[in-house]
Amino acid sequence: MKITFKDCLSRKRIFAFPEAKHLVDDELKDAEADLQSAKEELSKASFKWTTIKGYYSMFHSARALLYSNGYRERGHYCLYLALKELFVKESLLKDKLCEDFFNSMILREDADYHRKFSQEGASIAIERAGEFLKAAKKILQK
Repeated sequence: MKITFKDCLSRKRIFAFPEAKHLVDDELKDAEADLQSAKEELSKASFKWTTIKGYYSMFHSARALLYSNGYRERGHYCLYLALKELFVKESLLKDKLCEDFFNSMILREDADYHRKFSQEGASIAIERAGEFLKAAKKILQK
């Protein structure tokens, strides 16, 4: 069975959270800090942490977008589905960037849980995180 955005809503994996709109700027700051930290880790050839922090930069950018719509997530995959439904479907976010978020989530899981990471994956995570943060700021007009 394929999980859908509606499933996430019905299972309370995505839920209304009006206070979230006040947290958008904090999430963007976290995204920027994680991106900077990822770059520092890359300079030390710490590819595992670069990959993880690169993904978390994207995660906080994605949360900022979700929060701007008054929702909160419980689960990374449902956050991905919410991006597709609320931003890609509305032509606010390019599908490629949404897929980059998903693929970076997989890179992070591989690095974190399976000890699979590389310089190439780390570099990709940083590049995607920077692009995603830039797009989120544009959408949010920040």
